[in-house]
Amino acid sequence: MIEKLNLLALLPEMVLVCMAILIAMVDLYVKSPRRTTTYVLTVLTLTVVAAMQAHDALEGLTVYSFNNMVVSDPMGNWLKCFSTVAVLVTLIYGRPYAADRNMLNSGGELFTLGLFASLGMYVMISGNNFVVLYLGVELLALSSYALVALHRDDPKAAEAAMKYFILGALGSGFLLYGMSMLYGATGSLDITTVFKAVSAGQINHKVLILGLVFLVCGLGFKFGVVPFHMWVPDVYHGAPTVITLMIGGAHKLAGFAMTVRLLVEGLMPLAIDWQQMLMVMSVASLLIGNLAGIAQTNMKRMIAFSTISQMGFVLIGLFSGVVNGNTAAAANAYSSAMFYVVTYVLTTLAVFGVMMLLTREGFESEEIADFSGLNQRSPFYAGVMALCMFSLAGIPPMVGFAGKLSVLQALIASGQPGAIGLATYAVLMSLLAAFYYLRVVKVMYFDAPLTATTASAAADVRVVLLINSGLLLVLGLLPGGLMTLCANAVISTLGS
Repeated sequence: MIEKLNLLALLPEMVLVCMAILIAMVDLYVKSPRRTTTYVLTVLTLTVVAAMQAHDALEGLTVYSFNNMVVSDPMGNWLKCFSTVAVLVTLIYGRPYAADRNMLNSGGELFTLGLFASLGMYVMISGNNFVVLYLGVELLALSSYALVALHRDDPKAAEAAMKYFILGALGSGFLLYGMSMLYGATGSLDITTVFKAVSAGQINHKVLILGLVFLVCGLGFKFGVVPFHMWVPDVYHGAPTVITLMIGGAHKLAGFAMTVRLLVEGLMPLAIDWQQMLMVMSVASLLIGNLAGIAQTNMKRMIAFSTISQMGFVLIGLFSGVVNGNTAAAANAYSSAMFYVVTYVLTTLAVFGVMMLLTREGFESEEIADFSGLNQRSPFYAGVMALCMFSLAGIPPMVGFAGKLSVLQALIASGQPGAIGLATYAVLMSLLAAFYYLRVVKVMYFDAPLTATTASAAADVRVVLLINSGLLLVLGLLPGGLMTLCANAVISTLGS
């Protein structure tokens, strides 16, 4: 562990900020309706930043910077790298979609706001201070509100942005109030100092619990889990599909990292309290997300409710780390949760990538019926979507099965009271979810096509989609490498 004012720890962030400002200025002089120059510069920037973050992660060092307000550690660097790749893939998939809807005619806000949203995620992932974490949350939130409303001619997008803004502000308020309560109780904004103060056991437990409740509620809003899920289906449905992918993809990695920073690194002595809250949210999310998902005919709303249930599995992993104050199972539990959220984001990228490729000018391919007979029209895209549905349903040998298995193994191995019952319940909910996932496969392969239109895409989009879908199968067959990476990253973080 290195504690000093080390600007190298923030070099990727500094590169991103400088390039985001430069790209915003260059975009003023770009005349292309597809913003080719802006797009190329954004892709190059994200590629370089991802490479820098992967290099920092492989070094395995934990570096504290700016008076311990920021931490650069393997877990954070890997999550930042994965979130950068997720944003990069999102923009590659989304550029043709945005151009066809005249979202790039007036400017390249999709790219510049995407970069600033990425910066917000980095701050959330690396923050070691309540104020820094909150600044990251707000930077990401404000960029996201603007992105949701980016399609100015679509009233659904404006409505979704308003709902997202109001409920996002409510969630941020919960989070900030919880942080203020903890600051009042411990006298510090530094997460490490808060951990030491709580561990000392000299603080009024009732005050800590009150702050913790608001903190968990705020995190629940960011994850979009029950009972803080009301914004998810409306925002997913109303936002342009490229923005829906950004919210449903990279954002989850930042939310997971912030949860680990606050609850695991800062409030581990209160684990018995926050774990109970996570368990309740997990059980409710699995039930309501899957039951509501069955009733959906709109693909984006179905994936929204699917996300709610999938985040329930992430919470199971976070719930399994501490048993009666014993942290022996912590690394296994938190690494399984990290593996799950990373693989879920990978699957989500491919799902929305296919949806965007099937759209055309004046037509949104977002109803499940729009996928009818897709195998007869575009076998490749039907195959990719089928792989995604199998993965989300947890059917082997897809990576979704490996993710669910790792979380359930961590839960049972922890020996938590009721672990077997919760694991059984989660499996039953997965069987329930399989109904609406496999329904999409049935529609693609066995229903008659409603149109003879075939899908086409640029070479870069097809290559990225092929790699994206291939990883779902490869990581399902050989999950050990990514699992080991997640385990080593979590162990290194907890040990620092």
